[in-house]
Amino acid sequence: MNDTADKFTFKVTVIGDGAVGKTSLIRKFTQGNFQDQYIKTIGAQFSKYVEEIKGDKCKLFFWDIAGQDTFHFLRPAFYKASVAAIVVFSLEENELGVESFKHVPNWYNEIKKFCGDIPIVLFGNKIDLVDEKEVEDERVLKLKEKKELLAYYRTSAKTGQGVHEAFQAIINELYSKYKSISD
Repeated sequence: MNDTADKFTFKVTVIGDGAVGKTSLIRKFTQGNFQDQYIKTIGAQFSKYVEEIKGDKCKLFFWDIAGQDTFHFLRPAFYKASVAAIVVFSLEENELGVESFKHVPNWYNEIKKFCGDIPIVLFGNKIDLVDEKEVEDERVLKLKEKKELLAYYRTSAKTGQGVHEAFQAIINELYSKYKSISD
């Protein structure tokens, strides 16, 4: 990050259980579209996104890391050089939703272990599949406070609800942090 052109190049890891919508969220944010059929991520894939903030070009590489346990041995290598993370769980009122939220502390601990103290944002995805008025955020907000997460957003990769704001929270945090270092 010593070159001026690369001083705002950031690697952001996106993690969470399989099938919570990590790939779909990244695709919605970076490309503006949504794909209905589920395609399992094998290992990891990355997407590039460029945004200009106050005349500075920010390049973000979102690393979408497979959530299935069969890929656990690959994750430490994929986390390397991440400067922020997004942990995704499903808001669905089914086994996937319950289990994916239950695993958030595990994902948090794994990020801390391999990346240290980096900003982490929590996405509660698939808000379009539940009655939003019925969603209880109390346990999520307690977890956010306890783990000192940067923010929590309800998102829908399908409708786009909350997606832009959630990703912008990470982008703005990184820009602010690294802008102050570079000045």
